[in-house]
Amino acid sequence: MNLPVAAGSSLPTRDAALAAAAPGQYLTFTLQGESYGLDILGVREIIEYARPTTVPMMPGFVHGVINLRGHVVPVIDLAQRFGRPPTELRARTCIVIVELHSGAGAQALGVLVDAVNAVLDLDGTQIEPPPAFGTGLQREFIQGMARVDEGFIILLDIPRVLSTEDLVALAQAAEGSARA
Repeated sequence: MNLPVAAGSSLPTRDAALAAAAPGQYLTFTLQGESYGLDILGVREIIEYARPTTVPMMPGFVHGVINLRGHVVPVIDLAQRFGRPPTELRARTCIVIVELHSGAGAQALGVLVDAVNAVLDLDGTQIEPPPAFGTGLQREFIQGMARVDEGFIILLDIPRVLSTEDLVALAQAAEGSARA
């Protein structure tokens, strides 16, 4: 059922919200006791944690950069990006390499997570629109909420987790550190 939206209103309808989190495969992971998911089409690979090289003057959530087969890849601490304490490094801590597209082209980005869990096939009946409150995250970061037996998985809109300005700054910093 479509709910009417007043002209000029920016509130999405339920159908628009569901379209943002399409049925498909999602990589699920844990971050500080909560379950999250990323559309598998944006995930390039999962690598074992390796201590990144710190880059001065970067935002606090930028953990550093790694060398991934000759390419400089920024690594963000997703917990810190969400305004939480830094991720504690443990045996299952890993880096999920995602590919983001912006006006500057494709950018590989590492996302530090506590543990990767599984790849789930989610159908449209399992995905609800983002909640208006209660997740502790900015609503625009969330594509939807997936209902599973254990509760909910927060489906992230990873391009929105980092704004376009953040992506450009990270790409420039990565290029600068590659030249140094």
